[in-house]
Amino acid sequence: MTLDRRRWLSAAGAALGSAWLAGCDRLATNSTFTGVLRVAERWTKGAQRLVTDRNALAREFSRAEISRDFRANGTLRPQDPEYVALVAENFAGYRLVIDGLVEQPLALTLAEVRAAPARTQVTRHDCVEGWSSIGEWTGARLSALLDRARLKPEARYIVLHCADTLDPYATDGAGRYYESIDLVDAYHPQTILAYAMNGATLPVRHGAPLRLRVERQLGYKHAKYVMRVEAVASLEGIGRGQGGFWPDRGYEWYAGI
Repeated sequence: MTLDRRRWLSAAGAALGSAWLAGCDRLATNSTFTGVLRVAERWTKGAQRLVTDRNALAREFSRAEISRDFRANGTLRPQDPEYVALVAENFAGYRLVIDGLVEQPLALTLAEVRAAPARTQVTRHDCVEGWSSIGEWTGARLSALLDRARLKPEARYIVLHCADTLDPYATDGAGRYYESIDLVDAYHPQTILAYAMNGATLPVRHGAPLRLRVERQLGYKHAKYVMRVEAVASLEGIGRGQGGFWPDRGYEWYAGI
C-alpha cells in the first residue's frame, strides 16, 4: 500500500512539477485535483499516526550504503542578497532565529547550534519526483532547540522560514520557500537541523548552513537554507495558508512515508 501511494504521489508530483516549470500551476489551483490530494493527506496522516509509534524510527543504513552521488533537490544556490552575503563570509554572521510562541526567543550562531544535543543518522531521502538517495546527516535535534526556547502551551506547529525566493513572480508574498511540521514530527528523535552531510560541512547545494531532516516524510518537507524557526498556533496567514511553499501550490502538507 505504501509503495502504491508513493507511485501515485510521484505521478502527481511530476505533473505538478511539469506545470510549474512551464510557468503554469493550473493543476495546483484546480479544486477537484487539490481536493483529491487533501483527502489522501488526511487519510494518510490519520492512518500513520493510528498504527505507528510516534517515536518509531525511519530505516537507517550503514555508511557503506551511502549514495555515491546524492542528488540535490530544489534550489542549488539561492540568489537572495542576504544569503549571498552570508555565503561570502562563510556564514560567520548567520543567526538561527527561534521565535513565535516561545518563552525565550533565540538567535543562535552556528557554533551554538553545533553545541546543542545532536544526532547522526544515515537515511534515505525519497523525492516526490521518484528518485531516492542515501546520505549521512549530523545536526542539532530540533526538540532540544525548542525545549531551550520553551514553547508556549498554545503552540501547535513549527514553521521553517528559508533564505530562498523560489517564486520571484508571486505577487501575494508567497514566493519565499517555507515548510511546517506539527509537534509530533518536531519532537521525533530523527528530526534534526543538519549542519553536516557525509562527515563534512553541509554543502550549499544541499542547504547550508542548516537544513531540516524530517525522515518520515518526503523530500520536499526537508527545508533547505533554514533561517528562522517559528512556533505558531495556526498555519493561517503564513504564505497562502497551506503550510508550505509546495502545499500552497497543491502538494500534500503531510507527506508521510
